[in-house]
Amino acid sequence: MKKISVKELLKSTDYDKEVTVKGWVRTKRDSKQVVFLAINDGSVIHNIQAVAGIDAFPEELLKSITTGSCVAVKGILVKSPGQGQSVEIQAKEIEIYGGADETYPLQKKGHTLEFLREIAHLRPRTNTIGAVMRVRHAMSYAIHKYFNDKGFFYLHAPIITGSDAEGAGEMFRVTTLDLNNPPKSEDGSIDYKEDFFGKETNLTVSGQLEGETAAMALSKVYTFGPTFRAENSNTPRHLAEFWMIEPEMAFYDINDNMDLAEDMLKYLVKYALENCIDDITFLNNMYDKELLNRLNMVNDSTFKRISYTEGVEILKSSTKKFEFKPEWGSDLQKEHENYLVDHFHCPVIISDYPKGIKAFYMKQNEDGKTVRAMDVLFPYVGEIIGGSQREENYDKLLARVKEMGLPEKEMWWYLELRKYGTAPHSGFGLGLERLILFVTGMSNIRDVIPFPRTPKNAAF
Repeated sequence: MKKISVKELLKSTDYDKEVTVKGWVRTKRDSKQVVFLAINDGSVIHNIQAVAGIDAFPEELLKSITTGSCVAVKGILVKSPGQGQSVEIQAKEIEIYGGADETYPLQKKGHTLEFLREIAHLRPRTNTIGAVMRVRHAMSYAIHKYFNDKGFFYLHAPIITGSDAEGAGEMFRVTTLDLNNPPKSEDGSIDYKEDFFGKETNLTVSGQLEGETAAMALSKVYTFGPTFRAENSNTPRHLAEFWMIEPEMAFYDINDNMDLAEDMLKYLVKYALENCIDDITFLNNMYDKELLNRLNMVNDSTFKRISYTEGVEILKSSTKKFEFKPEWGSDLQKEHENYLVDHFHCPVIISDYPKGIKAFYMKQNEDGKTVRAMDVLFPYVGEIIGGSQREENYDKLLARVKEMGLPEKEMWWYLELRKYGTAPHSGFGLGLERLILFVTGMSNIRDVIPFPRTPKNAAF
């Protein structure tokens, strides 16, 4: 008989019908006459209970079913007399696909999130990580749906690149050279002409630059893929491998960019509330009692828009003692971002940052001091989106490349976009893991990605 998911069974009112469920035993409880099995297949956070009469099955079979075992249960779906579930299965046949002995680490007790990271191959079986992974899936699907419905085209940007989009230099090198005996040039440096690609290449930090090329032909595109940063940071907010969503739009100015960012974020939060409410409610009750309030606040808010200069003035006039003193020309710290969100009681979009703290590709304002950058600040996670109107003027962009000491030869194609049919255009980046942190209320970014990559950690 074809199996039915736990999610479907828990919604079913087709009582007294024979059904088959397959999944993993979360708990087993014995009584004098029956054995109760709580079975979960990952389709939903809730378990379905299977009731097996002791007289109906071999004693050895029932004894061999333990927490963590994988089983198939065929039986009759009936109304449950117990509290906490609407239906249960009266077992007629049980097959054990795979047992689990007493060393199975996910016994019925509390486990720390730190411990679960050490068994990342098993942690999706827990309520917490299972809930997070389902939310992550739902948000990924919603992102694709949002952009598709808005007329965007999905661009597969390269993972291996010869350019540093952020100019930060914290990139992972890609090479096939023998590290013990690399070829050398006459000056003693490594001769990358002998490497696979004939030049230095790295794992990408962003698909933005390639996204701009497609936007100059298709008008509206987005990339959604893994990005990498070799930043030696062990904070709860940083990963070496993470996923970025980066739309690029021709004919959008900074205000159009802000409109899109706000609309997209509200769409995603609303989608989560409508499609992941069981998982979010569990996480709200288990980890963060303010999670649902924050999600509803964003869903119901109009984002406040201020300039960087206004933001700094608000921070400087505050009586709060900041660890980092707010000064014009310095980047905003997380404590500053949190204060501004609390000050306005809603998400905040900050624009027109000093050009000295922003990337080379951002369009310069007429004042010569600021650029048309924008950051979206959320409660709890701080900056969730960063973006800008891009500089479409060839001479200004070239001057900025030279000013920042970037490799002009490597940027020839990016500069050339400004020579052949240039157009005003804008874009932004949304870190998927930052979004999942916000939607789930988890406190560490390592807990919202299946296999976190951090300094000295590439296990699993």
